[in-house]
Amino acid sequence: MTSTQQKLNLRFGILCAMIVLAAFSRVIPHMLNFSPLGAIALFGAAYFQKKWQAFLIPIAATWLSDVFINNVVYAKYYPSFTWADDGFYWIYGTYLLIVLAGIFILRKITISRIVLASLSSTAIFFIVTNFICWPGSKIYSQDFNGLMNCFAAGIPFLKGTFLGDLSYSAILFGLLAIMQRSIHGLSPASARPSSS
Repeated sequence: MTSTQQKLNLRFGILCAMIVLAAFSRVIPHMLNFSPLGAIALFGAAYFQKKWQAFLIPIAATWLSDVFINNVVYAKYYPSFTWADDGFYWIYGTYLLIVLAGIFILRKITISRIVLASLSSTAIFFIVTNFICWPGSKIYSQDFNGLMNCFAAGIPFLKGTFLGDLSYSAILFGLLAIMQRSIHGLSPASARPSSS
């Protein structure tokens, strides 16, 4: 194995470990909707060189943490082993949209772009998850007023989502920036093959 491949493997392993650890931090007591999932979608979008990895790895970490939380932490609420919650495809689809937004916003990684990406993540999650609660709802009327009431009901959770996106983005992006300065071969430039 070449030195360049070793550096790429080290970088890939550290990125995956950071994402999995962040996903499993969901078991720590937290305020409503304070979650690392939007941030790990952005982090994957920014740092995985192969874009399929940016989509797959954060979703896989999210799913693994869901399986653990549903079947260990909240096992008493489920009658049998649960592989996925009802409507999981909407939630995971939302995280895929966040990855896509991150790919465009975080082409260059700066503090202002990370804040913008966090805001975008919060907005995408809020809009999609509140919208999907409305069609066919028995709580909200099936008209524009009902839709607006559905969005209004989600506002109390917006603060937690934004603080989670921003806090976990700061932790993930900040920690990797520190690690890139101290671990030789972790920065993307040092892991690329040299042109000769």
